[in-house]
Amino acid sequence: SVSSRVMIGHHLGDVREGESWSDPSGHGREVTVERKLSSFEAFWPYYVSQHVHPVNRALHFLGTSMALAAVSAALTLGAPLALLLAPLVGYGPAWIGHYFFEKNRPATFTHPWWSLRGDWRMYRLMWMERMEPELARAQSLYPAQA
Repeated sequence: SVSSRVMIGHHLGDVREGESWSDPSGHGREVTVERKLSSFEAFWPYYVSQHVHPVNRALHFLGTSMALAAVSAALTLGAPLALLLAPLVGYGPAWIGHYFFEKNRPATFTHPWWSLRGDWRMYRLMWMERMEPELARAQSLYPAQA
């Protein structure tokens, strides 16, 4: 399930899909998040919002580059064992970025295929130096906790 930001009155709170959140002002209002991400395009802004820290994005870029190198080595050198390294060198740096810099849980655990697709899109946009507009859009849809 995807964590969402919910605004009640002047308060923001994190809520996971299907959970409820009570207004801390004591007014007794409660909201249940029913947002379902039904497509990759709906998932993409959420994915980007989980990658706002520049070190996290850099570690994702590094991991994806190393995974590509492992696959290339396996194919060009005829070393199929190098294929086993691809997930390790790809996800290792990315997960370090999430746990130590972004301080969130990788989307890999909740949406593995969309997360992988998101990794590749982010990698391409970083190469093209076009990630900033995506970050701004994601942060407007999923504002950081105050």
